[in-house]
Amino acid sequence: MKVAVLGSGNGGCAVAFDFAQHGHDVYLYDQPQFPQNISAVAKAGGIRASGELKGFARIAGAGHDAECTLKDADIIFVVGPSYSTIPFAETCKPFIEERQMVVVCPGSCGGAIVFKKTLDEELVSQKYIIAETSTLPYAVRADGAGNIQVFNKLKGGLFLAGLPGSCGQKVLDQIKEVYPHMSLARNVMHTFLQNGNPVIHPAVVIMNAALTERDKNGFMFYEEGITPAVGRLIKAVDDERIAIARAIGIEVIPDPRLGCMQGYQDEENYDHSYNVARGFKGIVAPETLRSRYLIEDVGHSMIILRALAEMVGIKTPTMDAIIRIASVILEEELLERADQELAHLGLDNIGIEKFMELVNK
Repeated sequence: MKVAVLGSGNGGCAVAFDFAQHGHDVYLYDQPQFPQNISAVAKAGGIRASGELKGFARIAGAGHDAECTLKDADIIFVVGPSYSTIPFAETCKPFIEERQMVVVCPGSCGGAIVFKKTLDEELVSQKYIIAETSTLPYAVRADGAGNIQVFNKLKGGLFLAGLPGSCGQKVLDQIKEVYPHMSLARNVMHTFLQNGNPVIHPAVVIMNAALTERDKNGFMFYEEGITPAVGRLIKAVDDERIAIARAIGIEVIPDPRLGCMQGYQDEENYDHSYNVARGFKGIVAPETLRSRYLIEDVGHSMIILRALAEMVGIKTPTMDAIIRIASVILEEELLERADQELAHLGLDNIGIEKFMELVNK
């Protein structure tokens, strides 16, 4: 089948490699302002992987022509940070064909909802089949020269939901060959709330802020960046996330247990398990505090979690503190984005009960 992958970063290159290695015709696209990986892949004619995935996979096309990338695609993967979802949806809008399948991978903060609303479609519309994953299926890094290193391809704990929910199984059936361990989630709020990135990343970055600014070579994010104190902070955030989900009627898996299911970890605890995790070994911390670990995981995901908590009457003192500290570090009042983020989801003028009714259809 023809697979269109929008986004040529770490995740996009991994998705493109994996589908191409499974024998599919893959077309890789990115916005013109991000030419490095696209140019390297086009020049090499494909992507080379090392680590858990190995070899060279030919890519049918790589460039900045959205119309060519999307035309007759059986499935479209949108792979990038949450703040790339709207630009990619706007790029797709003139060219997307009815009944095409789109997977926002990962959904991060309601990516399927944001994508669909950008197309001016109602949540229950089936004109386009939109889905999202709970997380990226890989721990991976790209070097900008058409090469990726895959630290882990998830062995479980990977969920997909459709929007509307009744479309999820159809999408899952289409991609099950490449992701045999992927499971169907209840709805897109389940995939959103199961996302562990805002649980782990902000706590580690904030607690290691001085080290990040002092050591430009980067430290081992999981092996060195998580100590018992950092683990207690991660757990406090996770406890708040779990409480929010339960108040909405969703059971999410605690992060260390999920990590064991995914093949990252072998222990269910919030500190040592990350230090010795096979799937996290060798992953270097961001070189700057202005990384997606704060900009996305706090400035998008966590502020929506906090807003959901307010709607259902759950207190989030730890998230509140992290948002405040991250705002100081980034020199930006992150909570000022909250109304805009809720509007992107359509939660600014609808109650949570009605909203859940729509995503469950």
